[in-house]
Amino acid sequence: MPTPLDILVTGGTGYIGQNLIPLLISRGHRVRALARASALSRVPTGVAAVLGDALNADSLAGALWPGDTVIHLVGTPHPSPTKADQFDRIDLMSIRCTVEAAKRVGISHLVYVSVAQPAPVMAHYLWVRSLGETMIREAGLTASIVRPWYVLGAGHWWPKIVKPFYQLAEMIPATRATAERLGLVTIEQFVTAMVREAENAPTRGQRRIVDVPAIRRARL
Repeated sequence: MPTPLDILVTGGTGYIGQNLIPLLISRGHRVRALARASALSRVPTGVAAVLGDALNADSLAGALWPGDTVIHLVGTPHPSPTKADQFDRIDLMSIRCTVEAAKRVGISHLVYVSVAQPAPVMAHYLWVRSLGETMIREAGLTASIVRPWYVLGAGHWWPKIVKPFYQLAEMIPATRATAERLGLVTIEQFVTAMVREAENAPTRGQRRIVDVPAIRRARL
């Protein structure tokens, strides 16, 4: 088993968090989940719920401990081109506040969910997530930047319709790299990759990019 870590998860009451947190706990980690008062009842069992606001740097700093591993999951649910204003208010603001609080407190490692790039659609969403990566780099934080495109799971199965086209594109040399970069991953593959990153931080002050092929290869 890995050395137990002190982990704060932001956005842990959502789809990814509900699948990720039980795996972290099963591996012996000490997990805390930041949540607003209205979401405290949705914090998974076995987690220390921390009342706070991911869109407020002071609130986040008050929830962090020096040496924490922070897993940042806050984001607009079901992203689409019509939600540009939410990307600014939620996705961008939350990572800005997380970076500020992390620098102030002195965390050990940030695991940030970004998005596969480049990509032919969702330009504003890609811009916001790329800006989040830039903030992390400029702050000098030790970070794992995980870049999925679409995560399959309960209630998130519709892209399976196009899976045969992905498989065909991966067989053609001219389209293989794009198909692999924008490939589909299962929720099990994704949370496995997230836990692996949490447990294996990059060299201090460095950033590691985890793309779709690396997500698919991840093992604990």
